[in-house]
Amino acid sequence: MTPEQVLKEFQKAGALLKGHFVLSSGLHSDTFLQKALVFQDAKRTARLAKALAAKVREQVTGRIDAIVSPAVGGIVPGYEMGRAMGLPAMYVERENGQFVLRRGFHLDKTMRVLIVEDIVTTGLSSRECIEAVKATGAKVAAEACLIDRSGGKAKLGVKLIALASLKIPAWEADKLPPHLAGTPAVKPGSRGLA
Repeated sequence: MTPEQVLKEFQKAGALLKGHFVLSSGLHSDTFLQKALVFQDAKRTARLAKALAAKVREQVTGRIDAIVSPAVGGIVPGYEMGRAMGLPAMYVERENGQFVLRRGFHLDKTMRVLIVEDIVTTGLSSRECIEAVKATGAKVAAEACLIDRSGGKAKLGVKLIALASLKIPAWEADKLPPHLAGTPAVKPGSRGLA
């Protein structure tokens, strides 16, 4: 699946939005990728996961024992990647502000893990998820995501494999461009950061 085909899947789902948005990172943008609209279609999500799994198999050497995703946004693509790769899929959740494995999920020092995200912007959730996995003693083989909206700028400390990479500008609240300044912003993301 080409990057253009990935974006077309988002467009067909009505998930490529224009306006004034406050991202989960706290940055402002004129473009938002509402992946929930993509994930409501199980067949579309499975197609994307299958393509991403093929790309991971091409780029990651050695075994992968499990998929771990950050809640909430990474749960659906993580589950579908687990299905596509025949691996257990689990997720980390916040407990006292930190990502941890809960619900009986378990990793150990013998395991190699693939982190799966939906969309990477600044990489904050990814880095926190990676640290939670490392805290178990497991190794992180790589991270995979549907779209890297940082255009390759997010620093994760591990290889990032994306189906599509975009450079969508994002700005601090006090540095908005003229076309966003003075227009009301909406916060469609799920993470409660200001």
